[in-house]
Amino acid sequence: MIYRFRVILDTEEDIFRDIEIEQNASLEDFHNCITQSFGFDGTEMASFFISDDQWHQGEEIALFDMETSEDPIRVMSETVLEEVVHQEQTRLIYVYDFLSLWTFFVELGDIVEPEDGMSYPNLMYTHGQIPAEAPPADFSGDEDQESEDIYDQEDFDDDYDVDDYDNLDFDENWN
Repeated sequence: MIYRFRVILDTEEDIFRDIEIEQNASLEDFHNCITQSFGFDGTEMASFFISDDQWHQGEEIALFDMETSEDPIRVMSETVLEEVVHQEQTRLIYVYDFLSLWTFFVELGDIVEPEDGMSYPNLMYTHGQIPAEAPPADFSGDEDQESEDIYDQEDFDDDYDVDDYDNLDFDENWN
């Protein structure tokens, strides 16, 4: 079977690629297809994250296992697409280049029979040009402005002046 994915760059502009790939391809094959379709050289670290319907980041599947712990993480070369994506689990988050954090939303759109004479993976459609730099990552979540101001000065009822070291009750040369 052939998986048809839409891979969307997390940016305000519409930038995406529609990709067909065999269901038994590895995630490393899919990673290579994504990097090539967006014009990356593929030399940076990357990870897929299993995602739910609200795009919450779940289990990581990395390009390489860089962990030193006893519990190894899953790696792309040993993970087949159909193990992590299917009709009930259709979404992945893909992060390329951990310094720039190019972030993509990957969604399975269709599962079809392979076409005779077609080679896979296949870049079906492209829309939009990738910007010169990765869009800034937004880690704010759904918090409102009030929750960001939890440390306003009016919340503290003490009379301490942090710049008046002589009247603070501690020894600054304690060690």
